[in-house]
Amino acid sequence: MLKKFIFSLAAIMALSLVAMAYDGDSMVGVIVDKNCATGKVAKQGGDLQTAAANESRGCILMDSCLKSGLGLYSGGKYYQFDAKGNALAKAALEKSKKDKGANFKVTGKVTGNTIEVSAIEEVTE
Repeated sequence: MLKKFIFSLAAIMALSLVAMAYDGDSMVGVIVDKNCATGKVAKQGGDLQTAAANESRGCILMDSCLKSGLGLYSGGKYYQFDAKGNALAKAALEKSKKDKGANFKVTGKVTGNTIEVSAIEEVTE
């Protein structure tokens, strides 16, 4: 009986470590503001991922666009960032040397169409 208890305790501890190490889901795509993602880009039709990639960094970083919120276009779908994600995305865009089409790896917890962002880094190929 003691062996079963120790084995169960070890299994619980191992699962806890795995859960603590889990940093969330990660996706790669282009950062775009909600105004463009749901308005101009969506109305262009066709390949929304390409349309989002053609938005300039300067446009996305305009005050009105930043106020609408930022998100990620990945796999043809738009994911809205949480407040932390907006700040991280703005910093990543400002740091990027690309004006258009920069790809970013976003890590965080995805719930529906929203990402609770833990990290954003530019993907260089």
